[in-house]
Amino acid sequence: MSSGSAGGLSVTLCRDPRQFAALEESWNRLVRGCPTATPFQSHAWLHSWWLSYGKEGRLRLVLVRRGDELVGVAALMLVHRPLPLLVPLGGGITDYFDVLVDPEHAGQVVPALARGLHRAARGAVVDLREVRPGAVAEAVFEAWPGARARLTDSTCMELPALPFDELVRRMPSSGAQRVRAKLRKTDAAGIEEHDVTEQEVPRAVRTLLRLHEKQWRGRGVTPEHLKPRFAEHLTRAVRRMVRVGEGRLTEFRLDGNVVAANVTLLSAALSGGYLYGADPDLRDRKVDIATLLLRHEAGRALAEGRPVVSFLRGNEPYKNHWRPERVVNQRFLLATSALAPLLRLHESQVSGRERAVDALREALPAARDWRARLNELRVR
Repeated sequence: MSSGSAGGLSVTLCRDPRQFAALEESWNRLVRGCPTATPFQSHAWLHSWWLSYGKEGRLRLVLVRRGDELVGVAALMLVHRPLPLLVPLGGGITDYFDVLVDPEHAGQVVPALARGLHRAARGAVVDLREVRPGAVAEAVFEAWPGARARLTDSTCMELPALPFDELVRRMPSSGAQRVRAKLRKTDAAGIEEHDVTEQEVPRAVRTLLRLHEKQWRGRGVTPEHLKPRFAEHLTRAVRRMVRVGEGRLTEFRLDGNVVAANVTLLSAALSGGYLYGADPDLRDRKVDIATLLLRHEAGRALAEGRPVVSFLRGNEPYKNHWRPERVVNQRFLLATSALAPLLRLHESQVSGRERAVDALREALPAARDWRARLNELRVR
């Protein structure tokens, strides 16, 4: 662990997973005091992710303390491919990255955190993906003393936390009529909601993942969602998050059977629907599970005082029906001045991949149309 100090603050680089585990209490205090933090900055989420996905010797936590008080954190790890990079903990299954800073001391902590990151990045480019607009990481980017670049990243969809009737009125009148008709049929089915307790989480996660696989079977399920390490991480993280009010797992039951389940991750800034699974047979009973889930999540967010209901990453067509706000995450590349050429190389590689992905997306709608037609033929 290396350290430095400035202005009454100490800055250290933690590489020890045991010390990471021991930071839970002070880390959680920092999360609760940081108004822009998302659920993906919680200790429960990141430490659980490290246990399932981390690699020995790669942990890099930049910690800022004021006396004994933790006032700043940047949670990163070292990777070597395609080149030496410091990247956020959480990987591809995490929708938002940010650093944590005590807002009362932000004027001192942000530059200290930037200096600590600068020292940690002596041989690597810092690649901060999925930074939500308004995140504290923006201030670190502005304070960075070396080379830097700003790129766009994933699109997220968000709705304001309003009464559900108001959300429906945002839609075109024909769409609003369809939603109300679907909900009448859904309510007639008699589905009951159940908040899963901490002790029930392991069983409920198994059920959710089984329903998720069944729901997406033959339609391109995300492969990572079917792997044991993901199940282990989700179980461990959600159990801890349910315990401290950072997450919720809801089951929807019909005739005593669980027919759908949904994990929601929570912070002061937002309520985010992370993953759900639903029995495809619900369609035969005219149950629209997506609308049911949104009504449930909007109601809970409003009651709990969370300003945003987030669909998280992805701009799937069903999300657009609700006329959400499109929020584009940012990607910050940072390096020492000596490594500026390496940063520019990485920037050009990233931009080239993004152009290729954009071209593929343009070609996908036609492919989806053909796949839908083939599925209809199979059903017939």
